[in-house]
Amino acid sequence: MPALMNLAPYAVSSLTSRGRLHAEPAPADRSADQRDRDRVVHSSAFRKLQYKTQVFVTREGDFYRTRLTHSLEVAQIARSLARSLSLDEDLTEALALAHDLGHPPFGHAGETGLDEALSDFGGFDHNAQSLRVVTLLEHRYAGFDGLNLSWEMLEGLAKHNGPVLAPPTYVAQFDQLFPLDLQRHASAEAQVAAFADDIAYNAHDLDDGLRAKLFTLADIAELPLVGEALAKARTLTTDEKRIRHEMTRRVINWMIHDVIIESQARLAALAPADAEAVRDAGAPVILFSEKLAAANVAIKAFLFERMYRHWRVNRMSHKAQGVTRTLGSLLLAKPELLPDDWRVLAGAGNSEQAAIAVRDYVAGMTDRYAMQEYARLTDPAVPS
Repeated sequence: MPALMNLAPYAVSSLTSRGRLHAEPAPADRSADQRDRDRVVHSSAFRKLQYKTQVFVTREGDFYRTRLTHSLEVAQIARSLARSLSLDEDLTEALALAHDLGHPPFGHAGETGLDEALSDFGGFDHNAQSLRVVTLLEHRYAGFDGLNLSWEMLEGLAKHNGPVLAPPTYVAQFDQLFPLDLQRHASAEAQVAAFADDIAYNAHDLDDGLRAKLFTLADIAELPLVGEALAKARTLTTDEKRIRHEMTRRVINWMIHDVIIESQARLAALAPADAEAVRDAGAPVILFSEKLAAANVAIKAFLFERMYRHWRVNRMSHKAQGVTRTLGSLLLAKPELLPDDWRVLAGAGNSEQAAIAVRDYVAGMTDRYAMQEYARLTDPAVPS
């Protein structure tokens, strides 16, 4: 096994991992976390993220973020944070790369439509679906379903938003098989991956919103943190494109720096002896300072109003919800319309078994495939 970097006492160590659901020999040339990262990157679900919506549907432009490019950006931020905090970089990166594997087509709009279609059978939750993907739906290995990731990876995915007090059905079922300590906090590495997601989301949605002309630089000049970054960028160049990029990278850098300083202070005060002490801390150890937390709330509020609820985005969201809602409802009622292998899994219509098959089938679609399947099922002019 390769030598481990100098880890903090509270970092997760692959040497003390709780193992995997299915025992496997340790690799000679990689740590357990490196193996998990590689398995995520080579998975079918990860490749599909290239054609899944972040905010803009993939056919709206080649330069907007997709779920794949977002995941790569989250992984870069997460790794930077983990290195500065002396955490396990490979585990943090693997969690960042895997955190969106369960997203359906069309982002949150697609999730809303599918959730409505399956409301009588538990709805849809993309975090639960991510766990389902890596523990069941990937079929790449002869000895087991899923990717057989380490306990530490599965814990981090299940607790992406913190302790899970009311777990979705599949998460609760898997927890019975391989307990994930759902009511405790996640490791510092998992907390870092979740924070990196937040940083990337806000900064890059500002960039995409400007590129799409949903708002202007003048509109964001008064936002906390963003306005400071914009003012600094304007002292360096008059080129609006360069100003946008300079501003975005400064927002990211300042957020990262703030998380590092605040988290170092919290960890120093807590003085956790090991990773278990982080899980038992009773509160997160990875956080923004009060000032940055307030700025983050203001940025989110601006994006919600001016981007996520912009009339152009609303129109596409409405259509996207209609696609996944129709696919889910139609296939739930008439599973005989599913392809052969999925029809066998679905059984009779309007049943729990059918809902599970339809959930997995629709959630695994890319934007493009979902639109094609919608047309095949609803438009008589389109061949089946």
